[in-house]
Amino acid sequence: MNNIKLPPDVEFYEDIRLIVWRPHGLVDKSAVNKIITVIAELETTSKEPFNRFSDTVRADAVDLNFEYIIHVSLYRRSFYGKRPPIKSAILATDATLIHYAKVHALLTQGSPINVRVFQDRKEAARWLGVPIAILMADADQHE
Repeated sequence: MNNIKLPPDVEFYEDIRLIVWRPHGLVDKSAVNKIITVIAELETTSKEPFNRFSDTVRADAVDLNFEYIIHVSLYRRSFYGKRPPIKSAILATDATLIHYAKVHALLTQGSPINVRVFQDRKEAARWLGVPIAILMADADQHE
């Protein structure tokens, strides 16, 4: 983790083994590719697995398609391989992002990547086993 420079919309809580991504504005291939690269770098340098939380509430627009989501999901399954199981919680309120997140969850079923889509932070925190305050950081002023 020491040499990895995180983008401003990403936080890594090493003590609780959680990466948090909070995209704002447009969620497009570039934004998704950036977080995938960060996750891959952390996976290759970290000795222990870590869960993920994607907070998409501040996204204003979505420019993705199902073909890309399928590609990303299958890539993540393959790249993650047979590592220990992890949880990936996606907080989404936008209908398009909810649909894409559900496709991602479906395509990662049967792999060590367990994806769930949430519309409530408390439920996501409970499922991830982390303090709600971590998932609330920076959220109050934008909802």
